[in-house]
Amino acid sequence: MPPPYPGGWTWCRPQPPDTPAAAGGTLLDMTALPPGQTRTRRFPVVGERAAAADLNLDDWRLVIDGLITAPVTLSLPEVLALPQQTREVDIHCVTGWSRPGTRLTGTPLARLLEPLGVSSGAQFVSFQAYSDRSHDTSLPLSVALADTWLVHTIDDAPLTPAHGFPLRTVTPSRYFYKSLKWLHRITLLAEDRLGYWERESSYHNNADPSPGDQRYTTGALKPARIRSFIEASDYVRWRTSRRLILSADLRLWRPTTQDIGAVCLKDCDLRGVDLTGADLTGANLTRCDLRGARLVGAQLVGADLEGVDFSGADLTDADLSGALLSAARFFVAGGAAAAVTGLRLVGAHGLLEEQERFLASSVAPL
Repeated sequence: MPPPYPGGWTWCRPQPPDTPAAAGGTLLDMTALPPGQTRTRRFPVVGERAAAADLNLDDWRLVIDGLITAPVTLSLPEVLALPQQTREVDIHCVTGWSRPGTRLTGTPLARLLEPLGVSSGAQFVSFQAYSDRSHDTSLPLSVALADTWLVHTIDDAPLTPAHGFPLRTVTPSRYFYKSLKWLHRITLLAEDRLGYWERESSYHNNADPSPGDQRYTTGALKPARIRSFIEASDYVRWRTSRRLILSADLRLWRPTTQDIGAVCLKDCDLRGVDLTGADLTGANLTRCDLRGARLVGAQLVGADLEGVDFSGADLTDADLSGALLSAARFFVAGGAAAAVTGLRLVGAHGLLEEQERFLASSVAPL
C-alpha cells in the first residue's frame, strides 16, 4: 500500500479562527439563530452517550474506504500528525439549543481526502462510530467537503468521552445529529446510506437548520395509526421506537390507563392533555408541545424530554428524576410559567441557563 500522505504532511500549530471569539466566554448576541433555537454556552450531551465498551486507544484506527483510489487505515497518532486548524462555528442541535462561537481544532475532511484520490462516482460519504451499535450518519459529499471537520479539541480542551473522544466529526451547517462521535470509518459512496437517526426516528436527511422545518420527516403517518394510539386501552405495543408517533396532533388523547410507559411521541401536539398520575417512565417526548397540560403527580423518570415545552403546564408533584432536559422550557418570556410545586428533578440533566435559574428559584433542591 502506498504511504497515505505523500509529500510529508507534518504537525503544525493551530491556525487562528476565522472570527474572533466572544470576549470572556459570553454569548455571541449578534449571532442570529435558526428558527426554534435557544442560545446557550453549555454543551449538553445528546444522542449517543458512550463509545464502544472495548474502545482501546492503542487499537484505535480510522478506516477510509469505498470509492477512493487509495483506501487507508490510520492510527490516532497519524491522524493527529495531519495539518491542524482552528475555526469558530455555531452548533445547532435538533432538540432546540444552539451554541454560538464554538472553537474547533482538527483537520478539514477535504484536506484528509485530497491525497487519497476520491473517485468521480462518489456522491455521498458515510461516517461510522466506535459504538456498541455502530452508530452512523451520512452527508452529500459536496456538503462534507465544504464543511465537515475531524475534530479532537473543542474550546481549546480535548473532547470528553461523552462528546466523542478521541475524534469526532462536526458539520456546522447541519443539525448536530449529522456530526458523529467516536469516529471509526469514513466510506465514500455512489448512493446515499441513511444514518441511524434517519432510519430509526425519521430525522430529516437534509438537516439544514436554517429553514427550521428540517428536523423530522413528517406527513407519512396514517390517520388510522394516530387513531389507534388515541383509542388504545393499553400501551404495551407502543413502547418501542418502531411504533414512533411523529408530529401528530394528540390534543384529543384521553388515556384510559395511567400505565403508559416508554412510549415514543416526538414533536407531537399535546397541549392541554390530562396526564394526571400517568406513569411515563422512560418515555421519549422529544420536542413535544405540552403547554397547559396537566401532569400532576406524573412519573417521567428517565424520560427524554429534550426540547419539550412545559410552559403553563401543571407539574405539581411530578417526578422528572433522571430525565434529559436539554432545551426543555418551563417558562417563556411574556408567557405562563409551569406550576412546579413539589417537582422532583434529582439526577435530571441538560437544562439550559435560564430554565435552570427559573427552576432553582422554585424547586428545592435541583
